[in-house]
Amino acid sequence: MKRTWSRILVTVLIAVTPATAQPPPQTFEEAQALAQRIAQQTAEKPLMAEEVFKNVQILKGIPVNQFMDTMGFFAASLGLNCVYCHVSQSLENWDRFADDVPRKRMARSMMLMVNELNKTKFGGRRAVTCYSCHRGAELPRVIPSLADQYGVPPEDPNLVEIVPDAPKGPTADQILDKYIQAAGGAQRLARLTSLIGKGTYEGYDTYHAKVPFEIYAKAPRQLTTIAHTQNGDSTLAFDGREGWIASVDKPVRLLPLLPGAELDAARIDADLWFPGGIKQALTDWSTGFPMTTVEDKEVTIIQGTAAGRSRIKLFFDNESGLLVRQLRYSDTPVGTVPIQIDYSNYREVAGVQLPFRSVVTWTNGQTIVELTDVQANVTIEAARFGKPAPAVVTPVKAGAR
Repeated sequence: MKRTWSRILVTVLIAVTPATAQPPPQTFEEAQALAQRIAQQTAEKPLMAEEVFKNVQILKGIPVNQFMDTMGFFAASLGLNCVYCHVSQSLENWDRFADDVPRKRMARSMMLMVNELNKTKFGGRRAVTCYSCHRGAELPRVIPSLADQYGVPPEDPNLVEIVPDAPKGPTADQILDKYIQAAGGAQRLARLTSLIGKGTYEGYDTYHAKVPFEIYAKAPRQLTTIAHTQNGDSTLAFDGREGWIASVDKPVRLLPLLPGAELDAARIDADLWFPGGIKQALTDWSTGFPMTTVEDKEVTIIQGTAAGRSRIKLFFDNESGLLVRQLRYSDTPVGTVPIQIDYSNYREVAGVQLPFRSVVTWTNGQTIVELTDVQANVTIEAARFGKPAPAVVTPVKAGAR
């Protein structure tokens, strides 16, 4: 299928945006400078793209995870997978991603063209990206579509933004209070302090097969997830301050989460398992989004700001009051990519409604987690949230795919 992704570009449960208190970078040069500043501020210096990948000519000076998100932005903009620009042998051999082919040379030319266009025509503001012209198609469209002009395009709730001078609706506090009540009420939520869950995980890195999955969460904001894939474990650990991802599908088997949106993503994911603290999870709450729908359900959107200045949207089902979607963003030198998490199949655990199904969708892939058993208020040793060991590849057994 045209949109089938390479198993090399696989699940990331977190956003990969280096962000600061300053506005997001608007140019390629600003993004490079920001990445370098974050590298200097980080205790564990992140590996840069040119230290890991061969034949990197333009996208230098950015961390490995941001480099991978940039590849995802290209894929989303053109509606293609990684072997469109890279040789097919890359899927089995990382070194072959360095092979120079005409499409890679064209991609570099396009980056330079877009950078120059933004610099000379838009004052350096990143007003044009690959997606501006391609819109998910291999070739830019040059003839207007009458179907687009006279048809009714499907509404994308992720694109809904605050309308200036919008009629007053529920405040952020009122929306969050309704969520807290729907999730079980403030008293019951306050009694939830930890949980251990088991279930299944599937994605491009598991060849779309379901594999065992574990989750460990502890208040305040500690979270570890482990997917036991056919090639080895993929672990995300966050101890409340620092985080790491150890995965056999990464070019580096252990990577620290960087300050900004990477750590913001880990924090909000940990916070959402304990809804009682949702009001303190983010700041600068905003309302005023037009009404929209998710999966044919009317939803109300509110927006908050994380500690690293990431913008995060939360979508609440108007009928149930429960959270149905989280939307956050990852910035790359060539554009911003969205990361969407959908929550469903809520079940009661210790009097609290928790989502037993979550679907993470972003430009590099999609993963589905379905929990089958969750135990609340259990003892979890602190080491469970510490820095994991680098991932170790295990041979794929015959028939495992």
